[in-house]
Amino acid sequence: MKHKIISKGWRYSLIAILALITLKTHASDTLRVVTHNRVTVVTDPSQGINLYKAWGVFPSVKEDIRSIKLKVRMGCPDDMRCADWDYKDHITIRRTGGMKGASQDFEVGRMLTPYGGAFGKDWTFDWEVDVTDFSLLLRDSVEIEYNHTGWEPNEDRGWTVTLEFEIVKGKPAWEPVSIHKIYDGAYRYGDSTNSIEQALKPVSFKAGKQAAFARLRVVQTGHGMDKPDNCAEFCSKYREIWYDGKLIDKKDIWKKCGDNPLYPQAGTWVYDRANWCPGDLMQPDLYDLKVQPGRQHTVDINMEHYVSSNPSADAYITAYLVQYKKPAAKHDVAVVEIVAPSAKDAHRRLNPAGMQPQILVRNMGAKPLSHLTIRYGTKGFLEKEYSWKGMLQPAVTTSIALPSTIESQAGINQFEVELLKPNGKKDEYRADNKMSSSFEAVPRQDSILVVYLMTNSQPEQNSYLLKNSEGKVIKERTSGSLKANTLYRDTIQLAKGNYEFVLSDSGGNGLEFWANPRGGRGKVRLLNKDGAMLQDFESDFGSSVRYAFEVGGQAAPVSDLTSLGLYPTRTNDKTTFDYYSNFPQDVVVQIVTDPGDTVVEEQTYKQLKEGVFTYDLSHHPKGRFYFKVLIDGEEKFKKRIRLKE
Repeated sequence: MKHKIISKGWRYSLIAILALITLKTHASDTLRVVTHNRVTVVTDPSQGINLYKAWGVFPSVKEDIRSIKLKVRMGCPDDMRCADWDYKDHITIRRTGGMKGASQDFEVGRMLTPYGGAFGKDWTFDWEVDVTDFSLLLRDSVEIEYNHTGWEPNEDRGWTVTLEFEIVKGKPAWEPVSIHKIYDGAYRYGDSTNSIEQALKPVSFKAGKQAAFARLRVVQTGHGMDKPDNCAEFCSKYREIWYDGKLIDKKDIWKKCGDNPLYPQAGTWVYDRANWCPGDLMQPDLYDLKVQPGRQHTVDINMEHYVSSNPSADAYITAYLVQYKKPAAKHDVAVVEIVAPSAKDAHRRLNPAGMQPQILVRNMGAKPLSHLTIRYGTKGFLEKEYSWKGMLQPAVTTSIALPSTIESQAGINQFEVELLKPNGKKDEYRADNKMSSSFEAVPRQDSILVVYLMTNSQPEQNSYLLKNSEGKVIKERTSGSLKANTLYRDTIQLAKGNYEFVLSDSGGNGLEFWANPRGGRGKVRLLNKDGAMLQDFESDFGSSVRYAFEVGGQAAPVSDLTSLGLYPTRTNDKTTFDYYSNFPQDVVVQIVTDPGDTVVEEQTYKQLKEGVFTYDLSHHPKGRFYFKVLIDGEEKFKKRIRLKE
């Protein structure tokens, strides 16, 4: 994904290195079980599914497990390009207990593949999801299946998939008693002759003698496009969950996609969808239900009433009930995640960060958490302490923003956090009270910043603000104040300190989106006083982009930053390529066929620093092409052109 260069290749390489060394999460013993290691995954167009099975050796039933994370890494195959479509893939426990063991068929993860048509050969992305609820099954020899769905061609495109289970050994916060599947399938939605409620019938279960609560774990996505509402993928409908005859949750099965950390993508990645986005590993909805041992209880999932004249929508739902004993400790908290500062792919939208560290904390104890002491800071700098107050129920996770700036030295730093004295008591399990993350320092620059903003044809959707570490707005352009297709150059004098620039788009489709021709194309850059680029933003950014930096000390030297843009990418004749670089470079532009990768046009620009070039493609036949840019022989930019489509 090299749509802007810092030179961006080295920055992504740095991020990848940071991700490998980023976490020292637990003092306990950690086991990593890799079942699929860079497995090349392609579709089977004749079937619509392609199964990739592999075995892993997990801890024995005698070993205590504190937590399990499923980590998914996708990349482009060595001998193919990345695949195109947003397909629904299932990661499943297929068998347990060895080759002749029991068949289980438990979905532990659901991956929605990205639109990968514009990703470079070195592209990778990492996701993760907590799967501790399946600890009763992830024991001894387990067969894990990756089910890749879809119908696109499989000769020249695909993915590499790595599945890793990170298992932290230690006393469980809640010891599982049993796990049962209560819903699993594609439930037709909108068919008046076959109501979804006939399939989603109430399910009764008997609480075990040792059970203190039952966790309902639900993963739901909507797929298909019927009339009149484009259900289930592109319609927002609510879901209700009832427990023992009482409504315990009502939510829209809907997700905003403009803030997806994986951006830009080649297709309609910004379109909001039925609880999922392209390039997304699903996070489950969790509900902890009080039970009475030996008693019958009932769970019921209901969908908003909907009838289609041409039903083809499906709600894909898996739901499990995991019964647990009472919590092992009264007072127990855990650091779940350091969101900022972080080098993780999932937190790219918020990093690099220069102020307000953000962490996720979970109450692992039996008592509600009302107050907590948090120690934190960058290694090598003065440690800080924060007293958090609130009300966090057992098993619930909350996000905590810590006051102060994020101190750093140039390059790679280590941020550390420790939780102390939950409710003023000694934590009864301290192995997960500490966490550290490696992170990239925010850039240092001089006191003059120039905001270069070229608006598009829908400026009413855009606004920006620049704020300091105290939250004071230093400069802003509010929504409704910008004119269409106008260049704004705002020069700002800044005092020493930390700052954050945020550009927002209320339409969720950035300053450019190929499927929104009415919007046109805009551009935003941050420049220094001499006009050199400090930061170039991808115009196809979705809902917002941000940039954190520090003023004071020795400013970083001007980097080899390059800005590239192509618009429109859906055309009947012409497209325009704009180029700007801090330093002159040899640039080669290629237009190649898709598929086939045959070069049909090529232009060479010697020692190019800035230029706008129009290409007339009308003499080419209808079809799809790739527009590639090579800088000093290395491919740095790739976008698909839809010609006469």
